[in-house]
Amino acid sequence: MNEFHVSLSGGSTPKIVFDFLAENYHDEIDWSSVYFYWGDERCVPPEDADSNYKMTKAHLLSKIEMPAENIFRIKGEDDPEAEAVRYAEVLKKQLPTANGMPQFDLVILGMGGDGHTASIFPNEIALWDADSYCAVATHPESGQKRVGLTGEIINNAKTVAFLVTGADKANKVEEIIGQKAGYEKYPASRVSPKSGELLWFLDRDAAAGLG
Repeated sequence: MNEFHVSLSGGSTPKIVFDFLAENYHDEIDWSSVYFYWGDERCVPPEDADSNYKMTKAHLLSKIEMPAENIFRIKGEDDPEAEAVRYAEVLKKQLPTANGMPQFDLVILGMGGDGHTASIFPNEIALWDADSYCAVATHPESGQKRVGLTGEIINNAKTVAFLVTGADKANKVEEIIGQKAGYEKYPASRVSPKSGELLWFLDRDAAAGLG
């Protein structure tokens, strides 16, 4: 198997996928050829309950045989601005290049009920077009800092896949996929990979407005 570079999402929805992979594919996939990165991370230590890395470790990494050197976590415990710079350099070094920049084989994204993705919130949508591959975002309610990928590297991926569940997401899914008036104000609407390979995986509740 060739190398396969994946950017993982945090949140509750990926847990379902991680559990399924761990249960059904722990021996079926050559995990030594898979490389994991994160699309965003909360600025907390890796053992914190809010850590996306901790969630992935609990639901997937602890249950598969993947070399430690294949795992590239965002260090949420470090200074956010410095970590955004460091992680961008990791991506430049580790990922293959296409279109003159690093390229993931797959970027997995979630979407919040407010239309945010990869920790870029509507009030900071300008971060999507940041010059760097990683940026520091701030949760609009809690004030928690997060380090995450920006639009250029997300849209350079071979494939981007949204995993969205829950009735609270249905309105935004309908607006974005249907390109309803004003949909551009949601960061998730900016996801448009150059490859054209954009997939939406929705549960029945999230897809309720699509007819």
